[in-house]
Amino acid sequence: MSRLISSLLLAAAALLAQPAALAAEPAAPAAAASAAADAAPAPRPDDTQAERARAQPGNNAPFWRGVRDSGQQAGYSSLPGAEKGVLIQSQVQYPGSRLTTAGEAWRQVRNQWILPYGGSLLLIVSLAIGLFYWRKGALGGHQPDTGRMIERFTPLERAAHWVNAAAFVALALSGIVMAFGKFFLLPLVGHTVFGALTFVLKNVHNFAGPLFAVSLLVVILVFVRDNIANRADFVWLSKAGGMFGDQEVPSHRFNAGEKGMFWWGVTVPGVVVVASGLVLDRLVPGWGELRGEMQVAHMVHAVAAILMMAVLLGHIYMGTIGMKGAYAAMKTGYVDEGWAREHHELWYDDIKAGRIPAVRSKPVASSAAPRSPQTSPSA
Repeated sequence: MSRLISSLLLAAAALLAQPAALAAEPAAPAAAASAAADAAPAPRPDDTQAERARAQPGNNAPFWRGVRDSGQQAGYSSLPGAEKGVLIQSQVQYPGSRLTTAGEAWRQVRNQWILPYGGSLLLIVSLAIGLFYWRKGALGGHQPDTGRMIERFTPLERAAHWVNAAAFVALALSGIVMAFGKFFLLPLVGHTVFGALTFVLKNVHNFAGPLFAVSLLVVILVFVRDNIANRADFVWLSKAGGMFGDQEVPSHRFNAGEKGMFWWGVTVPGVVVVASGLVLDRLVPGWGELRGEMQVAHMVHAVAAILMMAVLLGHIYMGTIGMKGAYAAMKTGYVDEGWAREHHELWYDDIKAGRIPAVRSKPVASSAAPRSPQTSPSA
């Protein structure tokens, strides 16, 4: 009996001791963790990612801080080339942007200034041309044709003009689609067709660019001689070219408006467009390797191209439906004496006085060729 009582007491004592043992078991790991935490270094603001991983596992702040500041202190990269270790550019403030990272500043200038204001300018110019044609119609036609023809453009001048014009139209249309197409074309054709179209037009843009550059140089060299300002141009400007009267102001081969178009609508913006385009195509040694250079080149390229398109819209209008006989002059190279007398009286007077030859190139023997003053019957 006493043996049984002893066994029961031992069992009860064992049951009472078991919870205390279970409570004491986690105490050892907790103490070990506390000791390890006391041994780990405290996190510091200038920690590397490896140091922060030991101090605070899972905290990647040093890594992302390095990404953010890579524009100031480039990270390491084994890839050759400029800016390979720069993931986010440093802060800049382009004209029209806030002080922010360069990529965001470029986006603000493009989306908040160049596209809305550039698109508005093109629409306003197109509307103004339409209103002018509605009110005035085609200019000219007041002098009757005489049947005697004067060579206004040589074959070289016409070839240079048409090659440059074709390249310009290809560049303008492709540029408009790439810049503004998502606003007016994408909703109509959908993403698939629009993506394929812009891919094709981007390649057209790249290949038409060099053609435009070469033909622009030829146009400048061919036409610059007759586009130098003279005294008659100031008279023409003072009378607004006779736009508000019934008679045109006398001018030489090109009037002041045409000379202004040559310099400020073709030459100056054309050179800027070509130069910035070459940078964008990375064809200028030492330029276009950095993102900042590409961003500046793109903004300059877009602004110059939009201004050039706005000015040349007026030139295209006057050369097609805006003036009677203008398109035929560039197509055939010849104009009637009546047209020359009406639109460029001083040039016509120089020809009649013999100071300028009526035909500057060798006529092509063809029954369809316009008759020159030398072969035309006298009036």
